[in-house]
Parts: sequence; C-alpha cells; structure tokens
Amino acid sequence: MVPVEILIFDFDGTLVSSGEDLVAAVNHTLCALSLPERPEKEILGFIGDGVDTLIGRSLGGEQMHRHAEAMAIFSPYYETHMLDRTRLYPGVVNVLEHFADKKKLIVTNKRHAFTVKIARQLGILSYFNEVFGRDSHRHVKPDPRLLTSILEKYGVSADRAAMIGDGTTDLIMAKGAGVRSCAHLAGLTDPDLLRAHGPDFTYENIEEIVNYFS
Repeated sequence: MVPVEILIFDFDGTLVSSGEDLVAAVNHTLCALSLPERPEKEILGFIGDGVDTLIGRSLGGEQMHRHAEAMAIFSPYYETHMLDRTRLYPGVVNVLEHFADKKKLIVTNKRHAFTVKIARQLGILSYFNEVFGRDSHRHVKPDPRLLTSILEKYGVSADRAAMIGDGTTDLIMAKGAGVRSCAHLAGLTDPDLLRAHGPDFTYENIEEIVNYFS
C-alpha cells in the first residue's frame, strides 16, 4: 500500500452517481429551446469540464449562439432537480470513514454551490476539509497548477497525495502534478479511455481503494 496524507476526490461519477439528473436537465433545456433531445450516453460523454462546456457540447456548433439562453434554462432547472436521482455510490461513506485520519478534499469542475448542496444533502460534506469547484480557483482541471497549489496550501508533497476520479481530466491533472492517480472505471467515462491514460490504480467499487492507500 502507498502511504498518503491527503486524498483528493472528483465528485460526479466518483462520489456521486449524478448522470441521470444531468442528462434530464440537459434534455429539458434542449426541449425548451425546441431542439432535439440527445441520447443519454452522448450527454454523459460531454460531462467533466464544467456546466458551460456541457451545455456548449449539447447545443453543438450551429446553436452556440444560444448558449446564454440555454444556461438561463439549465441552471435553475438543475438546481431544483439535482437530487431527483443523484445518489452516493455504494461504499462511499465506508471509505470516507476508513480514511477519517486523512485530509480529504473534493476537487471538481462542477460549480462550488451545486457541489456543496449535493454533498450536504447526501450527508458527506462534513468528511471533507474543503471543496474546490470550477469557480473556486483561478486554475481548473486538468491544469496541474490547481493541484500543486492545493498541495502547497495543505503542506503535502506530491508523493503523499492521491487523486481519485472517473475523468480523463483527473488523470491528466494528477500526472502533471506528480500525484498518484486512481481511476473509477464504473463512472461516467469510458473505461478504455481511462486506461489509455495510464492511471496508477483502477477500481470499479470505491471500497477497493482501502487496499491501495494507507
């Protein structure tokens, strides 16, 4: 096992299964704009770089001029419905309790307020030292400067940290910062795509990580 002082978790697709609510909010937005809905799998593939990018990808190039209009529909709808189907992945609480003596952070491209609301409602917010959303820092995933600045703030060296996530942005950021990466293969991203980025560890059930880090 690898000794660590800090565990850094992605949010959507890592701690919470939130894809259904995001897909529903995107398709609600498209319908409100009189645009055709998109398949669930396609929308899930758009997730990971923040809501602005999610909406842009969902609109497509020919409709990008309607981005502001789409955001004005999506944001209030998602804020109201973000917990309709979103749930913790099995084992999350067990893992957080297992690592009770470690520093733990959430680092996500989701908006800070959305992340905090969901984490609080699902009962896990108190396990974390801090939550970094896309609007929390001047750098965002996959920029490794986000991770290096966080480690500097907490006084932890890169070799004593681990990044756990289900996105390629998590793996790219971890590698750039010299931090060990752990990929969730049953999250929102194609597992073959994650494997192609060469994560240090992989798992399908989050409880597996208790065997990786000490």
